[in-house]
Amino acid sequence: MYFPILRLERFIMRCFHNTFTDIYFHLAAEEYLLKQETDSVFMLWQDTPSVVMGKHQSVQLEVNREWAEEQQIQIARRFSGGGAVYHDLGNVNLTFIETVSRLPDFSLYLHRILDFLKQIGLPAKGDERLGIYLDGLKISGSAQCVHKNRVLYHCTLLYDTNLTALNKVLNPERNIETGVASSVYAVPSVRSEVTNISRYLPMETVDHFKAILFEYFSQKGCADTFSEKELEAIHRLRTEKYICEEWIFSR
Repeated sequence: MYFPILRLERFIMRCFHNTFTDIYFHLAAEEYLLKQETDSVFMLWQDTPSVVMGKHQSVQLEVNREWAEEQQIQIARRFSGGGAVYHDLGNVNLTFIETVSRLPDFSLYLHRILDFLKQIGLPAKGDERLGIYLDGLKISGSAQCVHKNRVLYHCTLLYDTNLTALNKVLNPERNIETGVASSVYAVPSVRSEVTNISRYLPMETVDHFKAILFEYFSQKGCADTFSEKELEAIHRLRTEKYICEEWIFSR
């Protein structure tokens, strides 16, 4: 199936379609682009199987760690808030970073994505938590971050994700029953029933879905690449922060 795409109004300066599939690299890249750059950014990316917690969440309350380790699912912590999410190569992640002159309205990013989904024939709806739903089932969650006059909005889009793995790894088998919850201060995830976009676009592959996503949101129709200097800084941040157990398992 071919979707004629009308590109979004040109407001994005740098557009990345990453071939990296390492969650720790992507988290470091987001922080670097937010804090060290001044350009507006759109980044499309994927990861091998990973669980990503919000900054203020507890591993023991959000992740079935034993099962994750058995299945070689990476556990990571991002620098934005929000709930825990599962990534694999069946879902697509989007990041928007911009400089603003006033308090950000993050619902604008939600509506950009809803407009894209409507263009490809999906009557998706958003909610007050900036989640996205099809037929009442969640296909996207998001988180946000503000640094000085820079804002970051990132979200997942469940295209053909392994939902069995998602539900298993994000169920910590109720450590709450042992009293852990009462002894840990952390922000809990809000659980929702989920589904895959591929149910509604059965003829499409995730690669085609990524291609039309990038065509819609990119400014130039081609991807930017990181400079050697940027890659060096991102890899340093990955090594010094994001892969460190002290950062990941601090709660």
